[in-house]
Amino acid sequence: MRNITVKTHPSSSLLKKEDQLAWKIAEIAADKSRPSADTIEMVINRIIDNASVAISSLNRKPVISARDMALSHPRKNGATLFGVDSKIKVHCEWAAWANGTAVRELDYHDTFLAADYSHPGDNIPAILAVAQQKKIDGINLIKGILTGYEIQVNLVKGICLHEHKIDHIAHLGPSVAAGIGTLLKLKKDVIYQSIQQALHTTISTRQSRKGEISSWKAFAPSHAGKLAVESVDRCMRGEGAPSPIYEGEDSIIAYILSGPNKEYTVPLPNINEEKRAILETYTKEHSAEYQSQALIDLARSLSKKIKDKSKISKIEIYTSHHTHFVIGTGANDPQKMDPKASRETLDHSIMYIFAVALEDGNWHHINSYTPERANRKSTVELWQKIKTFEDSEWTKKYHDPDPRRKSFGGKVIIKMSDGSVIKEEKEVADAHPNGLRPFRRANYIEKFKNLTDGIITKSESNKFLSLVQNLKNLKHRDILNLNPRIKKNLILKKASNNSIF
Repeated sequence: MRNITVKTHPSSSLLKKEDQLAWKIAEIAADKSRPSADTIEMVINRIIDNASVAISSLNRKPVISARDMALSHPRKNGATLFGVDSKIKVHCEWAAWANGTAVRELDYHDTFLAADYSHPGDNIPAILAVAQQKKIDGINLIKGILTGYEIQVNLVKGICLHEHKIDHIAHLGPSVAAGIGTLLKLKKDVIYQSIQQALHTTISTRQSRKGEISSWKAFAPSHAGKLAVESVDRCMRGEGAPSPIYEGEDSIIAYILSGPNKEYTVPLPNINEEKRAILETYTKEHSAEYQSQALIDLARSLSKKIKDKSKISKIEIYTSHHTHFVIGTGANDPQKMDPKASRETLDHSIMYIFAVALEDGNWHHINSYTPERANRKSTVELWQKIKTFEDSEWTKKYHDPDPRRKSFGGKVIIKMSDGSVIKEEKEVADAHPNGLRPFRRANYIEKFKNLTDGIITKSESNKFLSLVQNLKNLKHRDILNLNPRIKKNLILKKASNNSIF
């Protein structure tokens, strides 16, 4: 690995493209590195993970809307849509849109947290869609996905977006463009321009994750993937991009991030070095913001110890800066304490999540978010008793560069009405690589079967799992079938006809 220094340069300095971050990313995307057995296995795991959550969300409103939009753009030799017969194909950018929304809707797939946030699995729908349309085989699909993960993880390590209220999809656009570049074996200059276009078009604010959080939270990464596909397409046709996109005098660092005097350090592998960043990422056992995963596990454990939850007088959660200020009371966001809040908002309220998990001793991707569950009197009362605090030690653990020490948990202090106090803490979620029950292939398969039960047939499930686990050997025609179809008796719901398309 090497560290790349990135900063603003005045236009008069004529910064050579070879010295720009976008070019260095393009070099990585265009290199000749080969995947190893463990990274191939993890790519398979994450495709299974994506399919799990996508199939489970097929009849949720944002997914219905995205799919209906995609079906308005048929293409004979295009890409497939989750749940839909593979004979029906659409333009790949619209498949990226629809499938990406399905993957993201439940907030239930993989994560990587460092200086910024990310869900690297968001790379997969767009890269897979292009692979289907361009008739790419399994091993090259693997290489493309590994590049997407590599670039996103390292951008997240080096450049913090959220402190400037920029949504993390600004790292996703470049990573998808780079992954497609690897997939299609494009020339460095084409990838370089694509990365710049993708970044330029995917910058948006974090209001999508603040206040009255709407369905755009699910659309945001799929939109970035779609825009990245379109960026690559334009650049393959010989078009260029705003440049230098990171270092320019009027560009990203200078006026959107920390300003012309700021230097960022972005780690990147050496050219032809194996891309292993996917192994640093981790998936979710629970359908909720990742920073809540360890605290859900802690609440489940505490639930058994506290028989009468009504006797709780106060709950204090000491945790990292990110957790306190993004999903905790430090956000100063009244919607996070509102029983009438949207599912998307409740997903970003650790107070709500901890209260429900503590009461139920469990967490469910659907039932834990229903309006009836959120409005339960005992839950509302308990919810209002919870307050979060930043603890510098937990913030330090959150940002620790050593994956063996990095943690996303917290310490919980529960004060009972009789004066007794319960104190417990948890470093990482049980499913984390360093947790009590790290996710293995069997866990990904179990998650897939649980989330798709009753939606797809056993034969369809077995067919998909058999196919995906042989990914490196698949021919291009097999890639079209990485798309489990729903049962024939389950009609995919239609959105309103009130639309443009």
